[in-house]
Amino acid sequence: MREVGARTYTISELSKEFGVTPRTIRFYEEKGYLAPERSGNKRIFDGSDRVRLKLILRGKRLGFSLQESNDIISMYDPNKGNEDQYRSLLNKIHEKRQQIEDQLQDIKAMMSDLAEAENKIAQVLDQKI
Repeated sequence: MREVGARTYTISELSKEFGVTPRTIRFYEEKGYLAPERSGNKRIFDGSDRVRLKLILRGKRLGFSLQESNDIISMYDPNKGNEDQYRSLLNKIHEKRQQIEDQLQDIKAMMSDLAEAENKIAQVLDQKI
């Protein structure tokens, strides 16, 4: 139950604020990542839903899966100082950074291979002219 007088949001307001479609927000709801109240067919999102959506989208920008973002968000416990949540997030960031570094090395190797192939083909063409 939400707090009386607390700010609420419609799906349209959240979709505009975060630049996502209402369908995206409904998808997150279907998966259990958001839990708006209902008034007939109308969804009523509260501040915690808004924050969860913001964190999910931030995680997505960082390359985390929805499940990874949800796992980290679900660890939130202000009574324990959130140390476990921060450690988990830090580990995920390290893993993601390593994954991107590996991908960057692969891209650099591919670029080198493409440049080599390009040069060889250009030489062959130059010899035929």
